[in-house]
Order: sequence, then structure tokens, then C-alpha cells
Amino acid sequence: MLTEAGYRQRRDSRELVLTDAENEVEFFFLRPRDIAVYVGSGTVDAGITGRDLLIDSGVEAIEHRALGFARSSFHFAAPPTAISAVEDLQDRRIATSYKVLVERHLAERGITAEVIRLDGAIESTVQLGVADAVADVVETGSTLRAAGLATFGDQILSSEAVLIRPLGDPRPGFETLDRRVAGVLTAREYVLMDYDIPVDRVARAVEVSPGLESPTVSPLHDRGWAAVRVMVPRRASHRIMDELYEIGARAILVTQIHATRL
Repeated sequence: MLTEAGYRQRRDSRELVLTDAENEVEFFFLRPRDIAVYVGSGTVDAGITGRDLLIDSGVEAIEHRALGFARSSFHFAAPPTAISAVEDLQDRRIATSYKVLVERHLAERGITAEVIRLDGAIESTVQLGVADAVADVVETGSTLRAAGLATFGDQILSSEAVLIRPLGDPRPGFETLDRRVAGVLTAREYVLMDYDIPVDRVARAVEVSPGLESPTVSPLHDRGWAAVRVMVPRRASHRIMDELYEIGARAILVTQIHATRL
């Protein structure tokens, strides 16, 4: 993402500090759990980490922009015959890698429980007698089921990678970084669509593909036709092409967008 945003990035994973002199930026490659701490203390001006790690760090930092990757879902899980509701966690033991996050979630619901912080293999703690329930990332749930556990209650948190910054006004250069990242996100979400359409059907075509603001409509050499250029959501591009074709559009082309500034 940062490469697509025009920044120099490392080629060797052992490189922990990288200077991009052209863009006047320094990049520090840190442990994901530590990034929020550095940002919250103001040591660095921005960071990319998980929403879960930001909350679990307990530091004061601002989640500025969701980045749409590294998504995960957090749930409670326990043997279904023993615990089936969040209220059943009162005075129980809960194992997790995200102690602060879970304690905050329980406190918001008025539940008192012993939260045990462990790293890795959380699903085994119930069988080992260390905990009565777990709170962990759930993808398919197959690992939990193999350990005899089932999720219950509402989702604790929906997490993804986020761009974060310290409290207060953004530091110099942050707005440029954010604008570039936003441009990459838009370029990934949208495609550019060009098509020809009879002039008397332009209004109907624009209803199908309104674009972000308004399509660009240009006359063709044949005055009965117009050329239209518009940004459309990538996921809906084939449906939009089908609808435009039914209206009478022809020469419909879709191209990738490398970067944007909106």
C-alpha cells in the first residue's frame, strides 16, 4: 500500500529503519504490539497497526483511517454445555492474548471476571484447566470446535489494519501521507469505465453510472453519439456494464486506477 502511495519501501525484511529522502519520511519497522505505544507517546508521527492492538495497548492515540486489510473478528468461546451467554462469565476465568481489550469489554457490560493473558494456543487453556472460557480471533471456528469450544454472545470486536496518529493536531507531513493512502484505497475500490452511448440515452446511462460527482460526457464525431467516462465501484462493474449494454451503450471498457486524489 505504501509503495502504491509513492513511498520507498524496504527490500530486505531485516532492514528495520528506512529513509525515503525524496518524500522526507522515515519508516520504522516495529513489532505490531509496540507500534501503538510509539505513536501514543509521540515518538513517531503515524503508525499502521491493528485496531485490536491499538485498543489492547491502552495508550491514547487516534484511529484516523481504516485500511481494509488484515480483518479479524473477536469472540468469546467455551464448552457449550458449560457457558452459553456473556452473563455466565461472571466470576469465571477467561484466557486471551488481549487482556486490556477483554477487560474493557467486560467492564462495559458490568461483568467481573479474571482475565488471564497468554500468548498462543489459547483454545487449549480450557482443556488444561487454566480457564473456563477464551476470547480470541475467530475465522472459520474450526480450531475452536476441535478443542470442544463454541462461540457465544455478540462479537467482541471487528478489527482491521488502521492508520493511527498521536492526539492533537496532525504532525507535519501526515496530511500528505493520509491523502496518498486514501488515494490508494479509492483506486483499489473503483475502476474507470468508458463507453459510447446514443445522445438521447445519456440521461438513463448516467442514472446507472452516476460516478463520484458526475460523469464526463464528450461528443463523438458522429453527433448522435456521446462518449462517457466515469468511476464505478469495482465490485459492481460487471453488473453496471450489463445494464449499460441493455440501454444501448457500446465499446464499454474498464481499466484499473493506479492512484487518485479526490
